[in-house]
Amino acid sequence: MFYQQYEIGKTGLDIIVFIEAGAGRSAGRHHNMLTTMPLLLGLFSLLGSTCALDNAFMPANYSIDETGAGRFVEDHNNTAEDIFFVSVSASWNYNTNLTKYNQQKQINASLEEQEFVEAWAKKAKEFDAVKVNFTDKNLIHLLDNIRILGPANLPPTEREQYNTILSEMDNIYSTAKVCPYGEKDQNKCWSLEPELTDKMATSRGYKELLYAWEGWHNSAGIPQKANYKTFVEMSNKASQMDGFADTGEYWRSWYDSPTFAEDLEKIYNDLKPLYLNLHAFVRRKLYNRYGSKYINLKGPIPAHLLGNMWAQQWNNIYDMMIPFPSKPNIDVTDMMKKKNWNATHMFRVSEEFFTSLGLIEMPQEFWDHSMLEKPNDGREVVCHASAWDFYNRKDFRIKQCTTVTMEQLFTVHHEMGHVEYYLQYKDQPVTFRSGANPGFHEAVGDVLALSVSTPKHLNKIGLLESVTTDKETDINYLLKMALEKIAFLPFGYLIDQWRWGVFSGRISPDHYNSEWWYLRTKYQGICPPLPRNETNFDPGAKYHIPGNTPYIRYFVSFILQFQFHKALCNVSEHTGPLHQCDIYKSLAAGKKLSDALKVGSSVRWQDVLQDFTGTDKMDASALLEYFKPITDWLKEQNTKNKDELGWSDFEWRPPVPEGYPNGTDKITDENQAINFVKEYNTATEKVWYDYIESSWTYNTNITVHNNLIMLEKSLKMSNHALKYGLQARQFDYTDFQNADTKRILMKLGNIERAALPVEEVKEYDSVVSEMETTYSVAKVCRDNGTCHPLDPDLTHILATSNDYDELLFAWEGWRNVSGKKMRTNFKKYVQLSNKAARLNGFHDTGAFWRSLYDSKTFEADLENIYNELKPLYQNLHAYVRRALFKKYGTKYINLKGPIPAHLLGNMWAQSWNNIYKLLMPYPDASHVDATPEMIKQKWTPVKMFQESDEFFQSLGLIKMPEEFWNKSMLEKPANREVVCHASAWDFFNRKDFRIKQCTVVNMDDLVTVHHEMGHVQYFLQYKDLPISFRDGANPGFHEAIGDVMALSVSTPKHLKTIGLLNEVMDNKESDINYLMSIALDKIAFLPFGYLMDQWRWKVFDGRIPESDYNREWWNLRLKYQGLCPPVLRSEEDFDPGAKFHIPSSVPYVRYFVSFIIQFQFHESLCKAAEHVGPLYKCDIYKSRAAGKLIGDAMKLGSSKPWYEAMRMITGNTSMSAASLLTYFEPLITWLEVENKKNGETLGWPEYDWTPAFASTEPSAPTTSAPANSNVAFLGLSLAPDQAKAGQWILFVLALVLAIAVIIISIKMFKRK
Repeated sequence: MFYQQYEIGKTGLDIIVFIEAGAGRSAGRHHNMLTTMPLLLGLFSLLGSTCALDNAFMPANYSIDETGAGRFVEDHNNTAEDIFFVSVSASWNYNTNLTKYNQQKQINASLEEQEFVEAWAKKAKEFDAVKVNFTDKNLIHLLDNIRILGPANLPPTEREQYNTILSEMDNIYSTAKVCPYGEKDQNKCWSLEPELTDKMATSRGYKELLYAWEGWHNSAGIPQKANYKTFVEMSNKASQMDGFADTGEYWRSWYDSPTFAEDLEKIYNDLKPLYLNLHAFVRRKLYNRYGSKYINLKGPIPAHLLGNMWAQQWNNIYDMMIPFPSKPNIDVTDMMKKKNWNATHMFRVSEEFFTSLGLIEMPQEFWDHSMLEKPNDGREVVCHASAWDFYNRKDFRIKQCTTVTMEQLFTVHHEMGHVEYYLQYKDQPVTFRSGANPGFHEAVGDVLALSVSTPKHLNKIGLLESVTTDKETDINYLLKMALEKIAFLPFGYLIDQWRWGVFSGRISPDHYNSEWWYLRTKYQGICPPLPRNETNFDPGAKYHIPGNTPYIRYFVSFILQFQFHKALCNVSEHTGPLHQCDIYKSLAAGKKLSDALKVGSSVRWQDVLQDFTGTDKMDASALLEYFKPITDWLKEQNTKNKDELGWSDFEWRPPVPEGYPNGTDKITDENQAINFVKEYNTATEKVWYDYIESSWTYNTNITVHNNLIMLEKSLKMSNHALKYGLQARQFDYTDFQNADTKRILMKLGNIERAALPVEEVKEYDSVVSEMETTYSVAKVCRDNGTCHPLDPDLTHILATSNDYDELLFAWEGWRNVSGKKMRTNFKKYVQLSNKAARLNGFHDTGAFWRSLYDSKTFEADLENIYNELKPLYQNLHAYVRRALFKKYGTKYINLKGPIPAHLLGNMWAQSWNNIYKLLMPYPDASHVDATPEMIKQKWTPVKMFQESDEFFQSLGLIKMPEEFWNKSMLEKPANREVVCHASAWDFFNRKDFRIKQCTVVNMDDLVTVHHEMGHVQYFLQYKDLPISFRDGANPGFHEAIGDVMALSVSTPKHLKTIGLLNEVMDNKESDINYLMSIALDKIAFLPFGYLMDQWRWKVFDGRIPESDYNREWWNLRLKYQGLCPPVLRSEEDFDPGAKFHIPSSVPYVRYFVSFIIQFQFHESLCKAAEHVGPLYKCDIYKSRAAGKLIGDAMKLGSSKPWYEAMRMITGNTSMSAASLLTYFEPLITWLEVENKKNGETLGWPEYDWTPAFASTEPSAPTTSAPANSNVAFLGLSLAPDQAKAGQWILFVLALVLAIAVIIISIKMFKRK
């Protein structure tokens, strides 16, 4: 059954072959059937006997001569009109109202037509022996067409099987779906139309496209393979019964040319250079988006990236290819809507185009009966656009669910072109009512669209206000056309190359898929994006393969349409480039077109082409002329980019994405992501400001009320992070072009504690707040009632006292009132923190913290750096231990053991510079301490900050804004509790930056001031970045920026410059003194900075259980620092909590990192400042070059990977201890000599040594000891009753042992 139902056959939803019986309508010329028709084929065998053809429609008996043949053909024509009208009407009714009743009516009409075709074809064959002698060649032509039976040649049982196979293949294709990853509900799965087609057209996500591509090829293709093999065998058998070698030869016969295949190959080769240039350009653009991982600039393109399920047309990715984005890219959709165009108006405009050429207007039946819009009365319809000939010479219709878009406007003209063809040849015999060859009908529809799509025509019909005719706009237009027309050509060519090979037997079933991909790579330069093998059947994923629709017609039509276009433009007297031609209103063009259309297929297509174009050959010259400007431009671009034409890496295939198919359900619209990021940035500034302000208020005035407000704002911030974080996670940003958008979404996707349920967020915030409050308000009280906060009292005691017991009082007391009280809360914090980390995709909190450094080897890198520095630390440790030995003696210091942790001038023994006077290498030489001069000159905290501000301005950096001076807390206020720990604050409104510090006028705090001001300078430099980038390049960078300034500020040279040192002594002794003072701060810190998070990482991942918190803390402090507790510790204690960063959940390894990279920065800044001399003497004060170097890096914030910022400053991308070792080189040498001279042991081999208890009780804190004080027993801290029980147990064991010894001795004596 052959309807003249034409559709846009190359779009993927095309027409489907119903039966290949050819009698009645140009046998084999148009196998164009409805997408639903093959579903009926399986019913033929069940229903065929019930629909016997009425005798009135059966052929009569005719004399077997030319006269009889003439009567036969005339009767066939008259009868066929009636049969086909009924059949087409039934099919129309079903396609415009999909009901069971209409389906049955269509089946009956189809069966009747099948009988008609078979009966008349068999009768036509009766003339085979005599027709060769007929004088009327047209009569012979008609008989040849009518006689073709195709599958009707097969016996009934085989015909039934053949039809069933076609029905099954169509059903597989039509019902195939792809389900979202993990989705079980079939109702939520995607069909090819519209979901998968839309995804392929609009998505730019590599994995999402891959999932859609693989899913469709597997679900639609794989089930077809077994059926297809049988189908090929039966189709070949039917064709052979019609006298052809195979079905491929039968299809080629429609083109009536013995050199047809060779002619096509020549045309393809003529077009190949243009295609190769387009391919290379597109490949380069895809490389720019997807990178070298997925695109090989010398290889084929992965087939799923070209905007179409079959990579047959690439216009859907034009947005990535636009040559000149600032120039017009024509899309008149908005203007159509603005002018209130509707579907009917679009068809009227199209009709006016045809009538302007003097062609036939649409008959009234067209307007009365066509379905131009999708009905809104609840009917199910087949929406795919198609044109219909009802064979009564007056009823012609279009079925289209038209939407008001420019693309649909072109489709309207295409479909109307088919109807115009019907109108022109309607008076031909039925058998000749078709295109001159199968490509003609498609070419006629497309040739009109070539005029309609021009800016010139769109301007004429009021859809374009002006026409821009510059070269750049033309290139934009032509590239868009090339992505549709040129990209299609090799695909249009190879489909039937493959099938002809299959039908001829050159391609065996065992090689169906491999040969398919060989041809696709050979001709298209594309490759499968995933490994494919012979279990796959990827040809079956293209409709025309299971639908048995010949495809070479589309290749032919793409060549012919440009030949037609040029001929029509010539006769319409167009001047100018061919791509600008619009034949609108050219009666001469209309006459030429009409002459070609009205003959239908009654004349050889070569003759029609000769009359139309002046040549009887298909050739590519017109197409090449049309695209010459874009061809030349593409060549220039490819030459400039040095891009290879072709794909010499023929066998290259892309890797399977990591984690695939996870993440395929994400949003891949980059514009949507960009808008989301903008929205987030605006909203977040307000939310974060509110929280930071409330946190500042609490930290500078610790009250219950302020704490509650802070917790409320914290919860709002968590909810905000949750809301936007969950939205950010919906994006697959892998293949976004905008690196900033990708980086922001990656950051937002980690919502930290906000991932917890709301009640657990509250619990987390409460737990951390309680620990911070415990820490901040803790005081150690004496028996006399005097209580000491950490700052400044206890810090001062540890820094200045040399009294062993007094130091022990402060050290132990602080741990009892701070850490010990938060142990229970810390356990809960670990549980909640780990849960949040896992909800964010990390194994534990430690894994999350390490991820901030964007390095898979981060832990190993740190360990290597630590080991590189270990000799320096051990030499410093041995030297300090000797000095403490001299002070405290053998009772408290073991020269081969660890150092008691309270003797090093700092509550945590992290910095030892406060005991510098005990171990000054050269007491008689000068040493740097600006404190006395600062006090003498009456410096104030404000003066210290002003001096620091001037330092930064001297480098050309930004001065502190007025808000800083008005709102910072630079001194400890009286009469209210505050958190004294020095900190810099960014309020995220781009103008409010503050420091909170209980500043004391001394040199240590002057250095701290510069450190904190360094943080604020960093804030100022990156304040205009998106809020997600307002952070250090990595967590260590922020700390390093402050410290690197301090390395200059602490030099004698600088202190003299700012009037705090009268004289700079330039001698070895003074240098060693200076370096020792710096080492006691920097080198002494390194193992502590390293072990803090070593401990936490192990707590988070479970290697340190709750029962061993304190024991493992001291094991690490012993291992890395060589320290021991000065009193017995147990698991009732929680000494880690006595350090601010533990209860505050502040990662600490950043400080270790900062202590390494600050020396790398310092060395580079000193080079920029053109410093000459030892690195430790460098002061970058007033060096604009150094300021620009560090300022440019700070401006990046965290917008780039940290190693890029590192490269900007240092020229390399890795952390290294080399600069630090260079800085301390003189001291290293001196320490090695000094320790060797004193016979020092490096390290602490007597690691289990502990100091003797104090001989007298210190003035212990009244709050720290419980009523029943613990006692020491066998190295354990136990309650008195536990110790007493232990003593009795030991006594009994000793008694038993003694008795046993006596008994054994007696026995041994007797044996002797």
